[in-house]
Amino acid sequence: MEIVMKILFYTSGFIILWAMIGYPLSLKIIGKIYNNRILEKDYSHKPKVTVMVVAHNEEKVILDKLNNIIEIDYPKEKIEFLVASDNSTDKTNEIVNRFIREHQDRKIRLYQVKTRKGKTNAQNEAHKIVETEYLVMTDANSIMEKDSVRELMASFTSDYIAYVSGRLSILNHATSAVSGAEASYWDSDMAVREIEGRIQTITAGNGAIYACRTKDYYDFNPIESHDSAMPPLYAIQGKRAIANHSAIAYEKAGEVIDDEFSRKVRMNRVILKHILPDARILNVFKYKWFSYFYFGHRTCRYLLWISHLVILLSNLWLVPGSWFYTLTILGQALFYILAIVRGTTKSNNKYLTMIYYYTATIGAQWVGVYSILSGKAKPFWEKAESTR
Repeated sequence: MEIVMKILFYTSGFIILWAMIGYPLSLKIIGKIYNNRILEKDYSHKPKVTVMVVAHNEEKVILDKLNNIIEIDYPKEKIEFLVASDNSTDKTNEIVNRFIREHQDRKIRLYQVKTRKGKTNAQNEAHKIVETEYLVMTDANSIMEKDSVRELMASFTSDYIAYVSGRLSILNHATSAVSGAEASYWDSDMAVREIEGRIQTITAGNGAIYACRTKDYYDFNPIESHDSAMPPLYAIQGKRAIANHSAIAYEKAGEVIDDEFSRKVRMNRVILKHILPDARILNVFKYKWFSYFYFGHRTCRYLLWISHLVILLSNLWLVPGSWFYTLTILGQALFYILAIVRGTTKSNNKYLTMIYYYTATIGAQWVGVYSILSGKAKPFWEKAESTR
């Protein structure tokens, strides 16, 4: 029994350390080895494009969003705008319709989803009326840089490139310790994605700003999100999903832990499937670096919830008579105690906040797993007010 517990202990420890430390460090080394691979751009590539905004009850921010996207620096005759309203019951539709009337010189349409089924379903439905060659997706609470669409389109330099993700920049990183922790996470993750995309393909995008060819769009199950589902799909098809971080969108992160926790629960509503969404990913001979990227960046991270439980239980079993396992169990206990201290004292200490933020992330994974197993996972959610 002891050997089994040791295998569980060290396997779980490897998954945790590889996901959070080992894989990012390995990417830095690999990135330096492949420093001759750069992101190619062709700024003469200016196809017709539709910018789609998905909104559900976004009366607080939708006008700012509309004013933002019509100021995008792209040939006026080659850009259209489509708001997919996911059964909004507030003044969102009214505001959009009034904006359309006031800007009849622009190609702006409102698509109203009759039954609320979430963001992905709204995209699936609205996509069917898109006539342009390319589609740019963005959130209602995201503010895009003027050159963002031009940057995204410049990245489609090959037929093999099916998806381009932009960069999400957190506006309120200095507002609270929680938003600061989220900003730090995104900064480190963006660095990893830049290397993945430069070498071969990224493993996930972000919903604030990304683009694909309209013909390559796929109707995913509404419970899924494009962020985590699109890049692996294209990789399996032998295509590339890349990151152009010169295409920037700005958003607010949750300023209180409740908002960020809820957001992470939403992100984990299909966590079990995404541990290994397709067994073909394991074929390193065919998918090369993508197999390595997905295991380190996704599979290990999606296993953190169970790894932390297993390493704790196996460590408890191994403690008797061992000074090493006594130290490791004390280290785990101290880690969780510090998270509790931060949660109860609301301290702004940077390191305590990072521990608390990480622990909350693991907790959100557990809630996501519970929602899946209990049949309570849903494709839509209530937005975090501190992000508006």
